[in-house]
Amino acid sequence: MDARFTGEQDEIRRTLRALLHKRCGPEELRAAVDTPAGHHRALWAALAERLGLPGLALPEAYGGAGCSVTELALACEETGRFLAPTPLLATAVLAAPLLLALGTGAQRAEHLPRISSGALTAALAVPGPALATALALTGHDRRGAWAGGGRAGGVQARRAQGGWRLYGQAEQVLDGHSARLLVVAAHAGGFARSRVLLFLVRPDTAGLTRVRQTALDATRPQARVQLRDVPAELLGAEDTDVLPALARLGDTAAACLAAEAVGAADRVLERTVEYVGQREQFGRPVGSFQAVKHRLADVYVQVQAARSAAYYAAWAAAAPAAGEPAGGLALAQALQALRRAAAEGIQLHGGIGFTWEHEAHLYFKRAAGDELLFGPVHRLRAHAAHAAHVVEEAGT
Repeated sequence: MDARFTGEQDEIRRTLRALLHKRCGPEELRAAVDTPAGHHRALWAALAERLGLPGLALPEAYGGAGCSVTELALACEETGRFLAPTPLLATAVLAAPLLLALGTGAQRAEHLPRISSGALTAALAVPGPALATALALTGHDRRGAWAGGGRAGGVQARRAQGGWRLYGQAEQVLDGHSARLLVVAAHAGGFARSRVLLFLVRPDTAGLTRVRQTALDATRPQARVQLRDVPAELLGAEDTDVLPALARLGDTAAACLAAEAVGAADRVLERTVEYVGQREQFGRPVGSFQAVKHRLADVYVQVQAARSAAYYAAWAAAAPAAGEPAGGLALAQALQALRRAAAEGIQLHGGIGFTWEHEAHLYFKRAAGDELLFGPVHRLRAHAAHAAHVVEEAGT
């Protein structure tokens, strides 16, 4: 493994950081999350037109840059530094890979070029609070019961004349209220033929209701999606087993999320070190006290360890033959590092760190919100250990 970044990878990080530094300050962030869309449309357009960010990991045949998960993770690290209010996670990390992996030739040709250009945003709708289970991050359900195995609950798919119809509800759909295309996971068939299928639903479809929900982390807008006899287009073929595809997506998404959390943690640490070097107590900078140095040194070590884990997970996801998936474990380490960095940042900023006007609490909410969506940390680690057969080996 060559851990050095290429010149192209360094340029992606450098260019993206410079753009976000100019256009994604605290004021712009707060203004964006208060809009109906919950993200900065002009910033998203700039990221698409100038950097091709939505199509970074899509093939050139569909207007993408043809890069790997590694480049996408590096981009997520930079967007995480600024908590950039964009639909990058929902569109480029969660929805687009499923379209690429499972879609028919016609579906790819119709949707992927528009995603690459930034004209089309997409969202993955999973029933209930089951996103982590669907992506096989905190458990592995071989039957896909999380999609709604019974008559009530989840999302049900039924054959109808001329196609499929969806019934049910999905909660916590990232950017689900503003996405121009929904990828909906639904349960189909009776008990004997129970299976999970993915469907494409357009926002103007009759019977579809989308309502933005109040979320702990306002920088990750979420929606409740209700489907009442909604016509839908099957993604790919009916005999496709989507559960392995969702598990593979989970590993790559976890690598990107881990890199994003590392970027956020690094930013909090950077701002905290800057502040304690300026704030004085007893006639000297707070940062000169040994206890403060020790606390920040511990955070630095934790952030650097999380960064190494995130980079390795991204490299392993880009080269599946490298070995066991490492995304879940890297995500656990990164979320723990972000929570620690944000908590120390709030405390060492003193009273100002607890106020709404200060950005430190936004990073703490990002860590807590991501744990609610993709964690918690102890379950991420437990599932990673089980997948690597660590538990069985320890018991023998």
